[in-house]
Amino acid sequence: MSEQPLRVAYLVYRGNPHCGGQGVYTRALAHELTELGHEITVLSGPPYPDLVDPGQLWEVPGLDLYRATNPFRIPWPHEVRDRIDVGEVGIMAAAGYPEPWGFSMRARRLLRDRRSDFDLVHDNQCLGTGLLDMMREDGWPVVATLHHPITVDRDLDLAHATNPWRRFSFRRWYAFLDMQIRVVRQIPRVLTVSESSRRDIVDQMSVPAENLHVVPVGSDPAIFRPLPQIARVPGRIMTTASADVPLKGLTHLLEALAKVRSERDDVHLVVIGRPKRKSKIPALIDRLGLTGHVEFVKGVTTERIVELYAEAELACVPSLYEGFSLPAVEAMACGVPVIGTTGGAVPEVLGRDHETGLIVPAGDPDSLAQGILHALADPGLLARIGDAGRERALTNFTWRRTAERTAEHYRLLLEQHERERWDAA
Repeated sequence: MSEQPLRVAYLVYRGNPHCGGQGVYTRALAHELTELGHEITVLSGPPYPDLVDPGQLWEVPGLDLYRATNPFRIPWPHEVRDRIDVGEVGIMAAAGYPEPWGFSMRARRLLRDRRSDFDLVHDNQCLGTGLLDMMREDGWPVVATLHHPITVDRDLDLAHATNPWRRFSFRRWYAFLDMQIRVVRQIPRVLTVSESSRRDIVDQMSVPAENLHVVPVGSDPAIFRPLPQIARVPGRIMTTASADVPLKGLTHLLEALAKVRSERDDVHLVVIGRPKRKSKIPALIDRLGLTGHVEFVKGVTTERIVELYAEAELACVPSLYEGFSLPAVEAMACGVPVIGTTGGAVPEVLGRDHETGLIVPAGDPDSLAQGILHALADPGLLARIGDAGRERALTNFTWRRTAERTAEHYRLLLEQHERERWDAA
């Protein structure tokens, strides 16, 4: 297999560096692939990613209908300039989510005459119709990353919908999944981040198992590391909740925290993130008697997040489902013991229960409360799990390892693409 550096057009339809894992994945993977000698150009729609090398960014402006300062905005007539813009506005007007489709069509238009400038396209969970046009009409080899099946998000949102109108709204919003499922089934090589996600993608999206390959993501051990000079704060638990959606299990953690505080009044929670507008979380905190014992931290630097990990006695991943869990790996890399659930890939990340992490049933506040009390009562257990978890993270989950394995799949894709060209000749 040739070791010649590769030229990659990397697509991310929404590269938000401050919310969710897409921007983190893009920033880290682009940097590490560049460190390995490859040439990465990141085509992104707004909000744009915060890249280590800003010169790698190729902005793909759209209508930005969901900008943070004005979500679901109606564009001015002069902004709607072509059929892609018209399609995007029409889908939003019908209560759908058009960004993946619109971005894929714009990216295809930009790359149509640039085939000689890149060796392949790497799509990061856009899975829009434009990718099929790239492959079929323009001759691009395409690999895609599908972090987890969004069918899980949809089903959980529908299960927690409080009335028929909410269920109808969710079904309309998630209509883009029909497109993504149709597209991903036709991409010859798809990367996902865990065996759990791989199984669920096969089961729920009917992607051929032979097309799916696991490449775990990770952390940067030079950034996420222990800070022994910072003392642990007794009773402090830390979690990350970029959005208080049912999938992340924040309500279950809050219920568990209330139970824990009935036995230990020093226990408190720091949440990296903040509740969404009109969130029910503040009312739940008040009802559970947790006012003053839950702190939301938003907009701080990565360095401050590492310091917060150093101050925590225990990190928690209360999710009902995770395709992977970057917060778990980052906490482990910092030497913080992690208690997580059986939700999706969380056990796959944490490893053996009571050895490299603590694992409780998903969606069970009672079990989570007992697990937290058990851990906080045993400093020796916390120390052992913290040390073993860090070793596991350094061995298995680093961005350099992710980049190396991703590059291997690039080369396998190119070999496969070349064979198919010869067979078709």
